Amino acid sequence: MRNRKSRNLVALVVAGLVFASCSGSSDSTSTESVVDSSVASAEETTTTTTIPIVRAPLTGAQAPDESVIGRPALVVKIDNHPKSRPQWGLNQADIVFEENVEQLTRFAAVYHSQGSDPVGPIRSGRIQDINLLASFNGPLFAWSGGNAQVSAAIRKSTMVDLSHSSANEAGGFRRESSRVAPHNLVAETSKLWTLAPADAKPPVPQFEYRADGETVPTDSKPAGAVKISMDGVDIMWEWSPENLTFVRSQDDKPHVDMQDVRINAPNVVVVSVVYTRSGSSPVAKSVGSGEVWVYTAGKLIQGSWERLDPFKPFVFKDTKGAVIKLTPGRTWVEVIRAKSAAHIPEGIDTASVPYP
Repeated sequence: MRNRKSRNLVALVVAGLVFASCSGSSDSTSTESVVDSSVASAEETTTTTTIPIVRAPLTGAQAPDESVIGRPALVVKIDNHPKSRPQWGLNQADIVFEENVEQLTRFAAVYHSQGSDPVGPIRSGRIQDINLLASFNGPLFAWSGGNAQVSAAIRKSTMVDLSHSSANEAGGFRRESSRVAPHNLVAETSKLWTLAPADAKPPVPQFEYRADGETVPTDSKPAGAVKISMDGVDIMWEWSPENLTFVRSQDDKPHVDMQDVRINAPNVVVVSVVYTRSGSSPVAKSVGSGEVWVYTAGKLIQGSWERLDPFKPFVFKDTKGAVIKLTPGRTWVEVIRAKSAAHIPEGIDTASVPYP
């Protein structure tokens, strides 16, 4: 009897040990806890590497293609005669200068982060282009040519002469059959860049830009539009809150490009300069100082410009002496005569404000 009880007790103990080994024990829970802890520790120690944004020097925005950053700036002189409109490539330029010429205006369109095939119509250069464009670090200069005085001066400058006669077919120059001469000469920026000298250098930034999240000064003025009287043409830039950009009109008609896209820019800088003359041609004095109106982010910031060295960019400062920063993106610079612009506040009917 005692032996039978002993065997039963041993059986019960063994059965209990077997049950314990088959059920979820505290040992298995502990093992899972150790595994989870090691995973959590690994996650906590993992670091994320942030790749810095490569910004285009002439827009302050992210470069669409990093491979283009090292190439030189390319300036193309584009016609604004009524027979030259609509133009090719104005919305692809990083910076566009509009300057008075003989009873009309002409554009110096600066390409770097992107190009345009074709671009034009291309017209002749002017003496004022030499100082106006000197800060772009020896840019390529695509133009149709000029008189002997202008041609000699441009070829002696730091710009790289890519005139029609110099670059010709290698630069993609051709006559567009849908236009009449001399308003039908076009070229291709992709081909013009291949003609850059081996020692050509990229441009330096021309403006300062606001950082992400940085706002315009609180004393800026809400802008509806600005009207500008240039030689032979009336210009208006209106703020488009839907597109967060300024859109352009000429002689009270929307100014569109060959793709029927309205000419637009996040920044419009109105630089007031003194114009002298060289023969029959106006000459903008872009070295010195004067008044500036900077339109950016739907606001107007008033101040002054200074440029004592043609090889250095313009410096824009507000009335408190702080540097004016632009919205990253493309910029148009209107090189106007004094008192030739009229600011239109937000909410005012543009038709009620005359051109100055």
